[in-house]
Amino acid sequence: MPGLDDVSRIAASLPGSEEKPSGGGLAWFVRKRPYAWEAVPWPSEAEHVRALVSAEPCIGVCLADEDDKRALVQGWPEAFVASETKWGGPKILIRLGAVDSSHLVELVTESWRIRAPKYLRAEFDG
Repeated sequence: MPGLDDVSRIAASLPGSEEKPSGGGLAWFVRKRPYAWEAVPWPSEAEHVRALVSAEPCIGVCLADEDDKRALVQGWPEAFVASETKWGGPKILIRLGAVDSSHLVELVTESWRIRAPKYLRAEFDG
């Protein structure tokens, strides 16, 4: 089962990534833009989401669009929960106890790509 340490290791492998405390938990930024964060029970989230993140470790990540969000929630409802907060565009909450490591790497990396500037994406791609 992946944990926050795994998220930290994934993020550390991404160019320009920084880990900082933010909003009551850890968050990962690229060029001062958050791309992943430890989910906490923010008042702006629905009650069922607040209950979930209070009970188990979850992170949030940015997504490219609403279609990606729907696909993840419908395809793996045990691992992903839709976040309906309006800040920052489409995002998903990942239940760390229910997601496999390779999917976690893919989603954190893709979220970083969405937020990273072109020169950092080029550096990562080699």
